[in-house]
Amino acid sequence: MLSSHMQSGVWTLAFNDRQILSHSPEQPFLTAIRREKTYETDRGTVKETVTEVERVPLTECTENGDAVVLSANGHSVTVSMTERADGATLSFSGEAGWAYEFRLLAIKNEAVFGGGEQYRKTNLRGETVVNFVSEHIKAKTVIEKALLPRRLYREKPHSAIGSYAPMPVFVTDKGRMIRFDTASDGKSHFGDDAYIFTFDACPRSLTVTFGNSYDELLLSYAKDVENRQYLPDWCFDGMILGIQGGTQTILEKTFAMLDAGAKISGVWSQDWSGENRTVMGKQVWWNWEVDENLYPDLSGAIEKLNARGVRFLAYINPYLVRDGRLYNECKEKGYLITRTDGSVYHIKSTTFDAGMLDLTNPEAVRFTKDVLIKKNMLDLGVSGWMADFGEYLPVDCVLNSGDPKELHNLWPVLWAKLNREAVEEYGRDDIMFFMRSGYVGVQTYAPVLWNGDQHTDTTKDYGMPCVMPASFSLGFSGVPMIHCDVGGFFSFGKMKRNEELFTRWMEMCTFSLLMRSHESIRPWANAQFDADKVKAHTVRLTNIHVALKPYLKHCEALAKAGLPAMRPDFYEAMEYGASRDMYSYLLGEDLYVCPVIERHAKTRKVHLPKGDWIDFWTGKECAGGAEYTVPAPLGTTPVFYKKNSAYSDLFRKAADLDT
Repeated sequence: MLSSHMQSGVWTLAFNDRQILSHSPEQPFLTAIRREKTYETDRGTVKETVTEVERVPLTECTENGDAVVLSANGHSVTVSMTERADGATLSFSGEAGWAYEFRLLAIKNEAVFGGGEQYRKTNLRGETVVNFVSEHIKAKTVIEKALLPRRLYREKPHSAIGSYAPMPVFVTDKGRMIRFDTASDGKSHFGDDAYIFTFDACPRSLTVTFGNSYDELLLSYAKDVENRQYLPDWCFDGMILGIQGGTQTILEKTFAMLDAGAKISGVWSQDWSGENRTVMGKQVWWNWEVDENLYPDLSGAIEKLNARGVRFLAYINPYLVRDGRLYNECKEKGYLITRTDGSVYHIKSTTFDAGMLDLTNPEAVRFTKDVLIKKNMLDLGVSGWMADFGEYLPVDCVLNSGDPKELHNLWPVLWAKLNREAVEEYGRDDIMFFMRSGYVGVQTYAPVLWNGDQHTDTTKDYGMPCVMPASFSLGFSGVPMIHCDVGGFFSFGKMKRNEELFTRWMEMCTFSLLMRSHESIRPWANAQFDADKVKAHTVRLTNIHVALKPYLKHCEALAKAGLPAMRPDFYEAMEYGASRDMYSYLLGEDLYVCPVIERHAKTRKVHLPKGDWIDFWTGKECAGGAEYTVPAPLGTTPVFYKKNSAYSDLFRKAADLDT
């Protein structure tokens, strides 16, 4: 039952005696702000400079029929209330050109999760979360790692790390979900006394819901924002190998792994359109048609791969390398975003320039779908691709339609929508693409996300460990299906992965929905799946991954309903205080996975959640709520399953593959 009470300028709103908001002249729910903001963009990383010109706390509160009007000094916002079965939605009508600050009371000892993809922390209490899609990797950090001895590098705090996929969606361990319907640039600060949410434009609405479990909250959210994530059945039949270098190379490496006994479901070749060597390493030639010199008779090679049960995956992004053939064609047709003087607006990736396809131009969208995706990839026999980027839209560009400031956060969703429409128009139900950037609604279009570009190391800010809090926060934000690059991507100087790191990363991804490797930006400097000390682990772990297929399909079904496949250790307890290890996770309801994230480790400390557990590898029974130190030889990360799991026989058989 929604109850609104107003007396002497004080307004309180509650649902079933649980407070939604409390407004008073001294602590107003809403403040109007006029400010000036400038942006400096460098390779997707954005620095904002904000000058506050005027602040108007909307202290006066009056009723207007079923709505409430908050006002002061000639400024006002009308708040309309809609009751839900589990809470309320507040709709706002604010003034154009003004920013708005919302104040909600904090609850003592409440932990806050979500906010889209947040790499550094699971509990955001005490932190500020930026609601602006941006590049995650920063050059300064990469250089520090390259120059400093490992012992001197200081891992970066949450506040220094950007997000490819922020979202104004938050869940708390006190059973409430707070979400704003807005595409605006903004910030959310979770202080001791209050949570302050500030957006450059007035949100359309704020929805606050309540539940007795995270499942309840997330299932309710999935009714409002449709989740259509999926994985074709073939994705569960082995590892997708990241291989570059041309037709002959992919055939030789793939068949060698198959002959060695590995389970391979696909091969992903991001340089199918050509390679672009830069000072950073081996990048892709952003011209979305097959490079006949590097990949002669690619369609024939795809047929050979398919004959052995292996799919071929490619790569595409919404940019075209400057002066490439397709760039020149799209420039002539007016399909690229421009500057105010009509010239092409170039973005820079590492050292080269590119033009950006205008996703608000219907003709450009049709060209991208019909020519770049359907003709150049799907007609070739491609079964999937990385739909990369989406976060670089400049706020000062000129679009065919719309304001780039209002569309910046939505750009990756438009990119996902374009890809999904191309797949559905083509009429094949076995195609899968994966994305790194997103915003609210990306789960409606992208089959699966990946955690973006990790460093090829074990640092908790940018390395292998950060994929766990990043996946948790996305799951709490309504994006339940995520995976990561086995081995990481970014490598520079002495930052490169050895056989141990690649194997540890592969161990973790064995117990995930999708197992896919990346050669990295410097393939020659980083260990790969077929290295002498790795190959046997690849064979063994891919076989275990496939043996888990029925359970992984079960986890996929949960994710399709809106429940995260990858969950923190406190998920079932619904109490952050029950967490003992931010770098372990539940896969579905029944598996508890403890990746080894320390270099040269031979054992791993494990704190099992409450319940009765079985050691996946030894079959030994272990009581939950206790800490253990367990063996963790290379190739074997600690994993446990619930004693009463319906999949116990499956887990035992999968573990038997190790003998």
